[in-house]
Amino acid sequence: MINYKPYFLSKQFSFVCTLAAFIVVFDGKTSAATIDYSPPFKETRFYSTTISANKDLADIYYPKPSDINSGKYSFPIVLLWQGALVDKSFYSDYASLVARYGFVVVVPNHFRPLPINPNSPPSLLSETSQIGAVLSQMAIENTKTTSPISSVVDTQRLGLLGHYFGGAVGLSVIGNNCLPELYLCQEPFTRPKELLAGGFFGANLRNPISKEFVPIANDGIPVALIQGDIDGVALPERAQSTFDKIQTPPKTLITVTGANHFGLTDVNNPAGANPDLNTPTLEPAFGIETIARWSALFLRANMLKDRAAFDYIYSQGDGVDPNVSLTSVGVPETSSMAGLAMFGIVGLGYRWRKRKATLAGSK
Repeated sequence: MINYKPYFLSKQFSFVCTLAAFIVVFDGKTSAATIDYSPPFKETRFYSTTISANKDLADIYYPKPSDINSGKYSFPIVLLWQGALVDKSFYSDYASLVARYGFVVVVPNHFRPLPINPNSPPSLLSETSQIGAVLSQMAIENTKTTSPISSVVDTQRLGLLGHYFGGAVGLSVIGNNCLPELYLCQEPFTRPKELLAGGFFGANLRNPISKEFVPIANDGIPVALIQGDIDGVALPERAQSTFDKIQTPPKTLITVTGANHFGLTDVNNPAGANPDLNTPTLEPAFGIETIARWSALFLRANMLKDRAAFDYIYSQGDGVDPNVSLTSVGVPETSSMAGLAMFGIVGLGYRWRKRKATLAGSK
């Protein structure tokens, strides 16, 4: 049975996402423009299935326009890797909102023994092998006539999201590195050609014994690290050190003020997970929406070449979102001229105080 899951649209969200009456100067002419960063789809649904290759139970979230069977939709895949010991159900609000931006979001439960005790009962721990299993399952779902997402999945485009340990797995995938010493994989791994971008919350990549941060050879695949500034589990300085180890641009560090380690889960300190003793100061529903918005628009900018999303991530968003500060290195080349013109005219002084940006080729 398909379960319908509604999603809230807060007043703050409407204020932040809809920017009206910008003045754009281009070729000597002045015109008014309205840019809407809100999700293009109002409703999502989800269903659960078993991934054939590894028997993982997964929840699949997808947009549900009234004309979904019209043949005009092709939604890229987004694999969301759970944090250690966090059940997939705790990501329902976050995954639902990301799906509203035009993605099929797959959230598996993957069980395996704890690394410190191979004889222990299986626990919820992500690993790199899931990526191939999910791609194979999405090909099945896309061709199976009884599947709710039949014929609407773009199986050639894959984005990654991840939380904490799941984010470390995602970073190792983007770096095309198995890293068995970090317990992120159990077999040799090759980065799939479908992978286009990855954004990870509360994540870092370091050797737990040497304490050294691992170089990430991303080969130009865009990476975003989204970090709560009061995360008491994955400390902000570790996100910065991981950011510094991402070898090629574009890369982005998005800091969310008032968010702790569980800023993207339905409840703070989900049952079964190691708790964060820091209490979030950002209202929970607004925090989830903020993290989902930045995650989804980052993926749209880099997977779909969406110019509005690009302008939000690389020039506009942190100027209108009081809860976010941004560091970007190597802005991609797909921004609209209008967006750059607006950036040059609107709010430059405020944004420059708030945002650090190193453009490709600039000094």
